[in-house]
Amino acid sequence: MRAEPAEVDLVARAVAGDKAALGEVIQRLQDPLYRLALRMVGRPADAEDAVQEIMIRVVTRLATWRGEAKLLTWAYRVGVNYLLNLRRQSDHERDQVSLDDFRDDLADGLAVEDYRGPEAVLMAEEVRLSCTQAMLQCLSRDERVAYVLGEVFELKAADAAWILDVTAAAFQKRLERAKQRLATFVRSTCGLADATAFCRCPRRVEKAASLGRIQLGGPQLANHPVTPGGRSVAEAAAQMLRLTDAAGIIRAHPDYAAPQAKMDAITGLLHSGRFTLLD
Repeated sequence: MRAEPAEVDLVARAVAGDKAALGEVIQRLQDPLYRLALRMVGRPADAEDAVQEIMIRVVTRLATWRGEAKLLTWAYRVGVNYLLNLRRQSDHERDQVSLDDFRDDLADGLAVEDYRGPEAVLMAEEVRLSCTQAMLQCLSRDERVAYVLGEVFELKAADAAWILDVTAAAFQKRLERAKQRLATFVRSTCGLADATAFCRCPRRVEKAASLGRIQLGGPQLANHPVTPGGRSVAEAAAQMLRLTDAAGIIRAHPDYAAPQAKMDAITGLLHSGRFTLLD
């Protein structure tokens, strides 16, 4: 769990004022922290705002890191603390939509036939990606973060418990509760997991578009930039087709990259003199 000496040295140089080292720290953390924010808040625009605040907190607290955990694990802890206290963002969370309500919502307006409009395959993939995000938003924040850390990011229980500042037993209890709820929902709803379930992504496209949950011709998640060398949309979709469990379907997202313009803005803020850095 403790950091490697090379990582400790990198952070020490960054804290001492080495801008290249600080840039490397930011580069290492920005995409994983963005993916954490995206899974917790649901929408790219909200995740962009959240990761900006998280990165500022991480960098301005670097001097407090003593290598007691890997740098990313420690940064997740900073990010989780921010996200758990964030005001409610998504429609599902603001309106307290339960998984049962979401299931009813998916059944309403489901087309008889698959969508055959422009970019049909891409739009069906956008529905899948947005739907799995919405599933997570139906969980309580405590359940959601446990599920994201344990099942989506596949962190060890000891690391996830440290991030959440709870006992391993408490973490496992939250995780099992979330897993059970999502597994029940997916098996009864999602045709990707169970051929007898009613919902099919290609038959949900037009309804999702009419509700403003996806944008025909302008998908956000299916066209989202990914980390160089990371899992692409096509690779995530191919992986998903081999899976029938809830965790696999929800986990099968591309390795989204934090928007570079936002990261450049963060770097500019950190060097603007507006923040007292690294103390």
